[in-house]
Amino acid sequence: MPGTAESADGTAESTDGVGADGVATKADACASAPTTHPRPNGRDHYTISEVVAFIGLTAHTLRWYERIGLMPHIDRSHTGQRRYRNRDLDWLTFVGKLRLTGMPVADMVRYAELVREGDHTFTERHELLEQTRRDVRTRITELQDTLAVLDYKINFYADARPASERL
Repeated sequence: MPGTAESADGTAESTDGVGADGVATKADACASAPTTHPRPNGRDHYTISEVVAFIGLTAHTLRWYERIGLMPHIDRSHTGQRRYRNRDLDWLTFVGKLRLTGMPVADMVRYAELVREGDHTFTERHELLEQTRRDVRTRITELQDTLAVLDYKINFYADARPASERL
């Protein structure tokens, strides 16, 4: 029986990979589709320097993510060089979004562990993301209040200028 599972990039996808129309499917569990990276057609192996160019993180950060368990297992070439795959780029994009939310690194690592543990962790992953969304909404409200204060002050100073400077 077909079902859904979360892929490494945090999106839901059909576990059998085929929709009712017989076409391969992948439904996005987020509100909007993730940004795609400029990947060469047919390529699925990238060096760390190529990933740095695609994602915008430093090589040091990528290696640190791997050390702390935020990145899944990264393939290696026969010479030991890291070989990132498209799924790794998708995951890094998702992690970047989590970073923008202000989610603590420990929570991001926990989320990554839950994804690796499998389907039985859906509830805990959901709760973690719900809490992060609540935190983001609180920050948005705080920033809107701060913006209102700034707008007030900017208008105050604009109105306080002498008439000769207002022209």
